[in-house]
Amino acid sequence: MLLLCLCLLFFFATHSLRVIAPGFRAGMVSRLGEGPWKGVYSLVSVVAITLIVYSFGQARQVTGMLYYPPIWMSHITILLMLFAMICLVASCLPAGHIVTKTKHPLILALKIWALSHLLANGETSSVIFFGSFLAWGVIMRISLKRRERAGEVVTRPFVSARYDIIAVVLGVVLWAAFIWKLHEWLTGVQPIAM
Repeated sequence: MLLLCLCLLFFFATHSLRVIAPGFRAGMVSRLGEGPWKGVYSLVSVVAITLIVYSFGQARQVTGMLYYPPIWMSHITILLMLFAMICLVASCLPAGHIVTKTKHPLILALKIWALSHLLANGETSSVIFFGSFLAWGVIMRISLKRRERAGEVVTRPFVSARYDIIAVVLGVVLWAAFIWKLHEWLTGVQPIAM
């Protein structure tokens, strides 16, 4: 469990640089250049995610239950994940209504993912894992709002509603793929008993 907490701390620290050390990124870009900085940051991100996946897998084997969610909560989780997948896909596309209304669809997708999994998982490791991601998502959203007010972040302007249609269609396909096999393949857990 300690390893999971340390890996989560490493991930959140490296992914919250603009919050905890606002000038760090600009300083590194001026020293290394934009391309090399992105390469180093990408490598650190991959290492952080790999460590979280490993440590969460280890923690799941040794932790007990904090609460026992009712079976029907898993159905709510599956429904909420549909919206999370649509927001995730929308965050990768030019702005449609989804992007302009939510402003930060990737952060929203992360918060929905974390909350929905807290509803269906009561293990100590899961509560720490998903709860910390939910808290981080809230902090990042607050930070982005402040940066928008300061003019540091500009929301993406509306381009076309066709990107909403694409986001919904691809989001549904991705959601169905996770239910069918991807979730089990990635985590070892079937979202719906087949």
